[in-house]
Amino acid sequence: MTDPLGDMLTRIRNGQRAKKDSVLSPASKLRTRVLEVLEREGYIRGYSEDETGKHKQLRIELKYFEGEPAIKHLARVSKPGRRVYSGSKELPIVRNGLGITIVSTPRGVLSDNEARTQNVGGEVLAEVF
Repeated sequence: MTDPLGDMLTRIRNGQRAKKDSVLSPASKLRTRVLEVLEREGYIRGYSEDETGKHKQLRIELKYFEGEPAIKHLARVSKPGRRVYSGSKELPIVRNGLGITIVSTPRGVLSDNEARTQNVGGEVLAEVF
């Protein structure tokens, strides 16, 4: 697999289209940090580690509002073939501030608002609204 984070985002997108309560994704530190940001910003209900199989997995609890998915758009920005970096002043604003950008910074994986307040830039991982 060349893009594990992109795979997790696709699993979330597909799970919400199929109206699933939760989806499973292989566990990694980066995926866990991205899920922390999504939970903190209110896009998913939560996540937990599932150790029923041979490898650790993350069970991601999807969130819906009046039957509609909480996440309307979930896209990978920086890909293995083309990395995208941004300074703290140039971080993209998604839908005039209604959405978030997930950024991998030297201080950890943060949302764009948190990165701006801490005045750090980094790799732009994904955009969500």
